[in-house]
Amino acid sequence: MSMLALPAVLTMSEARETLAQLGTALAADAAPEIDASGLQSLDTAAVAVLLEIQRQARAAGKPLRITGAPPKLGELARLYGVEALLGLA
Repeated sequence: MSMLALPAVLTMSEARETLAQLGTALAADAAPEIDASGLQSLDTAAVAVLLEIQRQARAAGKPLRITGAPPKLGELARLYGVEALLGLA
């Protein structure tokens, strides 16, 4: 298992590149863990990126944990009703 760190900024501008990096790391790791504690600036794109990487992990039969979620990420996930899907509930 390896720890994948989210960038400090994850908005619509960074979403595509971040998703590509996470997808590459996911493919190489049997039990990835995403550290979200470094997120300082985010928008709904961060939730979308995490939902997509969670979908990819499930499709590959890999467990995925998200740790260190800052309060704003949790708030956005709750707003959209996806906190349980992301394991943030």
